[in-house]
Amino acid sequence: MVVKFSKAVVLALVLFSIAAFAQDNFTPTQRLEVMRQKLETMRRSLSSAAAAMKDENKDDKSKKDDKSKLDTPLGRLLGLEKEAAALQSEINGLRGKVDRSEKYEIGDIDQAEERVKELQTRTDAALVETAALRAAPKSTVGQSREVKRKTKKLLWLIPIGKERDEYEELIGSVQPGRDRELFIVATREIRKNNYEVGRLLFQTIITTYPDSPYLPMSKLAVADSFYLEGSTSALIQAAAGYQDWLTFFPTHPLADRVLLKIAESEMRRIGLPDREIPNAKRAEQKLKAFIQNYPNSPLRALVDLRLAEVQDNLGLHNLFIGNYYYKMSVDQKKGGLKGAQSRFREILDKYPNFSFMDEALFKLAVTYLVEEETDQAARYFQRVVSEYPNSEWVEKSKEQLNLIGATIPEPNPARKDVLPPEKVSFFANFRNQLFGVYPMTIDKDGVLMTRDFDKCKFELIDKVIENLGQISQSEVPKTLTAVVVPCETQAKTDSKKEEDKTKQP
Repeated sequence: MVVKFSKAVVLALVLFSIAAFAQDNFTPTQRLEVMRQKLETMRRSLSSAAAAMKDENKDDKSKKDDKSKLDTPLGRLLGLEKEAAALQSEINGLRGKVDRSEKYEIGDIDQAEERVKELQTRTDAALVETAALRAAPKSTVGQSREVKRKTKKLLWLIPIGKERDEYEELIGSVQPGRDRELFIVATREIRKNNYEVGRLLFQTIITTYPDSPYLPMSKLAVADSFYLEGSTSALIQAAAGYQDWLTFFPTHPLADRVLLKIAESEMRRIGLPDREIPNAKRAEQKLKAFIQNYPNSPLRALVDLRLAEVQDNLGLHNLFIGNYYYKMSVDQKKGGLKGAQSRFREILDKYPNFSFMDEALFKLAVTYLVEEETDQAARYFQRVVSEYPNSEWVEKSKEQLNLIGATIPEPNPARKDVLPPEKVSFFANFRNQLFGVYPMTIDKDGVLMTRDFDKCKFELIDKVIENLGQISQSEVPKTLTAVVVPCETQAKTDSKKEEDKTKQP
């Protein structure tokens, strides 16, 4: 089945993809880098499209002055390219102020983001509108292309060589079947870690070929490329790209994997528990949404594991703050008792499987002892003895129960094998503190492509190419992997084919 998309749908896709992200959760440097990358992609797309229109009009004397008229298609493309260059220069100036710790207004960054969004809207609309004008009357897909070269100059004056401009014609002109060629070449570039080039080629399919069956997978591949790149700004855009794709294709066979990748994009930016936690909060939200929307997914066990790790991070954040107030109020008698109680109670209410729950229960009980609420204190001491029989806090809890005169419960038989979490070694803890890393189980491969490509692998994106842009439920692996046929299986298949050939008369 071939899915076709109208120009209106394509415009909706590109407009949604540039929606503002949550500014309060990103640093100025991250926001400026995201804007720089978007403007660079816009400039390259506009430049290639304008070059293609110039080539078409070079023999038409009546259109020679098109580039000087803003009301012509070519003039609009060139004007947008100039706007993108000017805005990029302003972004670089702001970035310089931030890097040098000079004074700047946060409102300037807010305004720059609005201008980038508005320019992206006009750029995508212009590329869609001029697609028909850039269409070649005769297709050259499948034929070898002449690689255009530009002269490189030293100090802008002395020619010193040629610079390859391999994809200008591929991006600029529109031909039947070109979308498949773009998809294949873009995949190759991503696998060579040429992420910006690959994204530009995938984006050309989105903005130039509205009826292409490769459009949904092109959008997903763009998000994958950011995820594989893995820098902070790239992960921000990966999460936004995956969310954009999921909004338009919520019932697709890959939807559950895409939702998990949104969560993992946030998990890869989670820091130590004593630092800011917005990424952990967003990851928890997405993992819970996965469980609610895809309860029977074959990936459910992996999601449960990731949710437990994220909630441990959030629980430790509250435990550290609670311990600070606990020390002030219980040890130093300086107040802050309610602060400690609220943090410990939040752990009990929100993170029932928290690995250090025994410590939170014990210290919460102590705060109630200080307030002389012995019934409440006894209840939490009893939970430590009953539910965490192997905890280091058991003996202290029993001592307090004896002093209160409360009953000491028997350990719960179902909890006898519950052991306290393993202590992190000195060197592992030093490394985590040095790099700000909180250890988590994260798959760093994308939905369609793997991070470390091996030629013998057959990945989901190869299946998409084989199926002319489509992927069915039966072709999606049951495990969390982008590999359809691993190297070992592929090697056996190739060996079997060679063996069959030798047996033929």
